[in-house]
Order: sequence, then C-alpha cells, then structure tokens
Amino acid sequence: MRLGGPVFGKFDSPGEWTRAVKQAGYTAAYCPFESDISDDELKEYVQAAKKEDIIIAEVGAWSNPISTDEAERRKAIAYCQKQLELAERARAKCCVNIAGSRGEQWDGPSADNYSDDTFALIVDTVREIIDAVKPKNTFYVLEPMPWIYPDSADSYLRLIHAVDRKGFAVHIDIVNVINSPVKYYRNGDLIREWFMKLGPYIKSCHAKDIKIGSKLTLHFDEVVPGRGALDYHTYIREVARLDPDMPFMLEHLKEPEQYAEAAAYVRKVAKECGINL
Repeated sequence: MRLGGPVFGKFDSPGEWTRAVKQAGYTAAYCPFESDISDDELKEYVQAAKKEDIIIAEVGAWSNPISTDEAERRKAIAYCQKQLELAERARAKCCVNIAGSRGEQWDGPSADNYSDDTFALIVDTVREIIDAVKPKNTFYVLEPMPWIYPDSADSYLRLIHAVDRKGFAVHIDIVNVINSPVKYYRNGDLIREWFMKLGPYIKSCHAKDIKIGSKLTLHFDEVVPGRGALDYHTYIREVARLDPDMPFMLEHLKEPEQYAEAAAYVRKVAKECGINL
C-alpha cells in the first residue's frame, strides 16, 4: 500500500512538487494540476512522479451530477467528464466524486436520495460520464456516503452491475459508511465485508477516523487517524493484502501537523502488522 495525502505550499515545477511529496514521506499523491494543463507540462509531472516512484492516486470531480436543478446537474456532469479526461491523461488511479444528492446541499441528506428513481438516475449519470471519455488508463469511482448510494458494500455492488461499464470501479471510505452504533463498534467486520465483496473493483482508499459522541440523539465526528475507533489494523491488513500499490490517502485535516500525526500513526500500525509502507 502507498500512503499519501495533501502537500502544502505553492509549486512552480514538477520537481518542487515531488520533493514536497517525498518530504512528507508519501508515495501516493492527489493530482497537483488542473484540467487546463498543457500536454507538455502534464507529461513533465507524470515523468517526475514516475522517476520518484509516486503514484497519482486521485483526480477530484466534486460536484452534484444528480442535482434537482437541471442547469447545475448538466454543469456537474460536464465537470466530471472533464476531470475524468484529466485522470485519463495523467494515468491517475481514479477520478472520484460522490453520487451527489437530491437535497438542497450537494453532499447532504434527502428523503429522495433513496428512491428507485434516484438509483436509476445515478446509474444513467455514471454511464453518461464514462461513455463520454471511454477511459482506458483510469476509472470513475464514487466515494460512499452515509445518506446516498453507495452507502454499503451491497449497494455499491448493485451499482457496479447496473452501470455495467469497465470504466466504473470502487473507492473506499469506511468512515463515511459508519452511520450506526453497530457499524461503529463492529467496524472491523464492516471493513472485512467491503474488501470481501468489492476487492477486485477497489482502486483507492481514504484514511480517516471516527469518534462517537455521547450527546443525544446520535452524532459522529471525523477525527485525526489514531484518535478515534476505526480498526486500522484490520483496514491496513485488508488494503495491503489486496494490492501493494493501493493508494491510502489522508484527507480532511486542517494543519500540516495533523497530517504528520496521522501519517505517523498509520506507519506505526502498518509496522505492527508487518507491512512496509
């Protein structure tokens, strides 16, 4: 497995970027450039990453391609297509988005998120994004969420079969699907289920942590890895068993010091599992 995360600062060249990635101790990285990059400059970044043994793990396509606002929906689909094309050019492991939401908040809950029509809309939307690009070097993936499909291993598997495209694959974010106390306290079983059912399709993983609150009615907080209850020993073993080059990406932390703490914790657990990062 390859640990990665954001790097801070402004980079004027591929060399400066790869030095920052290596200085953080990462061998995987988020895509450092935008879709308007020239072919020549993109080639320089890709070659620099290859020289330093860095995998470009993800291109983000964060948007709401199932919005109830048709203009917003069409704009989001076009953006996802553009970002998937960028991932294809960069030979990134994947282009990642969430399915979206039928509610007012682009990544928020809605009763309509669980209708049969919404499931069908997600299928049609993913097909439209993939069919416009026809990727051969990367995959379009959906980050699971606690209140929209895919929200479980089974619903993700159902989506894979319904979409029926080679360019569609799986992104793992276990913290996002811990939406009940049972899943929280038995998250090791949850992790094993996801990897057992979806292993061949998994292209990238997010490394976060979660902590349950004691105030009614029910609340979870995302926390720095090592400060919560996620079973990192099981998570890391499953990732390493699946693919020695699987990106394991830190995210959502506020300060470089928090990323350093999280990376140190992941390396500590990996060492305890006998796994070399």
